[in-house]
Amino acid sequence: MPKLERSPEPYLYEAYGIYLLENKHKLIRQMKKQYQPSVHGHRPWHASYLVMDYLQHRPIPTRSRVIEVGSGWGPLSVFCASRFSGKVTALDIDKDVFPYLDVLAELNNVEVAKMVKSFKKLSTDELGEFDIVVGSDICFWDELVKPLAKLVDRAFDAGVKRVIFADPGRPTFYEMCDLCNGKHKVSLAEWYSVEPERFEGEVVEMRPA
Repeated sequence: MPKLERSPEPYLYEAYGIYLLENKHKLIRQMKKQYQPSVHGHRPWHASYLVMDYLQHRPIPTRSRVIEVGSGWGPLSVFCASRFSGKVTALDIDKDVFPYLDVLAELNNVEVAKMVKSFKKLSTDELGEFDIVVGSDICFWDELVKPLAKLVDRAFDAGVKRVIFADPGRPTFYEMCDLCNGKHKVSLAEWYSVEPERFEGEVVEMRPA
């Protein structure tokens, strides 16, 4: 039988080689008294584990320059920094998510740069500083579909090599993929993660045409 791995403390868990904290952890409860994210940044979202699993099978080069758009607490940023020794930047419109990211980064002994900005305003010049763009659970409203597709256009104009997004499978996500298909190489796949538990969804990888 598999070896039972016990958490070293309550409400701390491991997924894809990084440590994460549940909402009930004492540090999270303390921070919620000071920082109240307002744009869906109140917890990590499951789609981030889909990208982690995907990158286990289709890894990015070591020390890649990575930007996570709509990072929230940034578990995916922390994973990329830890697993690939990447130079990682987390971008989110809500500055109040970043204290949570800082805790996760320190817990995993990695550094993640932070940028407070909407991905809609991320310029081609700024995107040119990165090799890889990742994101999860970021295409949840109709009004995000076209701006996200335009972000992909700007990324490839800037020289980005790979764009990888994950989603539970919302219609808006598929619509965004359709807008990109034909202009770029688009590979959409059903995927599931196995840590910290099974979660099913979709992963799209896009590359320059």
